[in-house]
Amino acid sequence: MNTEQLKKELQFNFEQDHLLKQAFMHTSYVNEHPQQDLEDNERLEFLGDAVLELAVSQHLFRNYKEMSEGELTKFRANIVCEPSLERFAKKLNFRSYMLLGKGEAASGGRDRSALLADVFEAFIGALYLDQGFDVALEFLQRHIFPDVEPGAFSHVMDYKSQLQELVQKDGKSVSYEIVDEVGPAHNRTFIASVHLGNQKLGEGKGRSKKEAEQEAANKAIQELT
Repeated sequence: MNTEQLKKELQFNFEQDHLLKQAFMHTSYVNEHPQQDLEDNERLEFLGDAVLELAVSQHLFRNYKEMSEGELTKFRANIVCEPSLERFAKKLNFRSYMLLGKGEAASGGRDRSALLADVFEAFIGALYLDQGFDVALEFLQRHIFPDVEPGAFSHVMDYKSQLQELVQKDGKSVSYEIVDEVGPAHNRTFIASVHLGNQKLGEGKGRSKKEAEQEAANKAIQELT
């Protein structure tokens, strides 16, 4: 991975290149290079998810004073959902820098929505560790927030948000559970179920937990409508 080329494309400096590289490193790549001391991007993704949610919340709170709490929550959900994060990753050409195992790359991993969304979150997590929240926020303000306007993300609202809107009319909420993981670590399939109280509404499969939950929510919507 050419980290200098990526920094040039982004017009953004990165102090710790190993963090930048890790943000793009899928578990399939790590598994194919056991002789190297490598770490995949899953922990950075976890951190980046939290940083991104806080940064987006702050941006919306300061710039959309007319919106209610419920409207802000819905707006934020549309920005941080998987289809939107995929869109951001593609805009920044992150797909070209993803480090994937041969099998994952051959099966279209560079264009898989869940993987692109994960890379974007992991990058934000790495940037936060490298230079702090203010710099991560500055990056988002430069590259992402100019595209954020009410209605701009309505077409990519994810199934989980749609399902929650559907059931909350009755004052209810749904919960998700990863019920199984099958296959080797480099080619894992997750199975998720979605529940309304004690009622199981749907089940889905995916190459990531998020993807499985999205499919489960989609199945639930079809069942309820």
